[in-house]
Amino acid sequence: MMQEPIPKTETGVIHGRFQVLHNDHLDYLLAGMALCRHLVVGITNPDPFLTRDESADPKRSRPMCNPLTYFERYVMVRAVLEEAGIDLSRFSVVPFPVNIPELYRYYVPLDALFLLSIYDDWGRRKLAYFKSLGLATHVLRDVPDSEKGLSATDIRRQMVANESWEERVPRAVSRLMKKWDIPGRLQNLGKTT
Repeated sequence: MMQEPIPKTETGVIHGRFQVLHNDHLDYLLAGMALCRHLVVGITNPDPFLTRDESADPKRSRPMCNPLTYFERYVMVRAVLEEAGIDLSRFSVVPFPVNIPELYRYYVPLDALFLLSIYDDWGRRKLAYFKSLGLATHVLRDVPDSEKGLSATDIRRQMVANESWEERVPRAVSRLMKKWDIPGRLQNLGKTT
């Protein structure tokens, strides 16, 4: 179900793991950009110390699901938004420990509009975290998981299997994944987990 449009706000906060950032992630980021003058992109699971297990999504904390470092994802998000023609002054990229609400105030402006999409219990849990702090929220998309679209999990599986994945990600992501040999890193992670 699509939400009603809202007037443009000064600052929005959007978030994701972006393990690997794909074309639907780009659409999500651009939808957030359209709603605010400045978008703060929070990268979740920024490091193992700021990642907690979640019963609503138990796989999200596993090493195989988090092959990229925070810095690599920072570089990737910036490269993708620049490639999409977004001026650097319109966005910031920060770590965001989404499942530790008591830490939000150290990473993002709490007076911003918090944007998210909901596909499952994990999306509903994040919305509950935001609402528990009295944050302003806007749901960009609320659809069942079966209608979600692209999945970073599937893209990572394709990388491990040496299948084609490049058409599912922005060009900047494809270049960086090859430069950093993320398919090789995932294959090595698969041997140790």
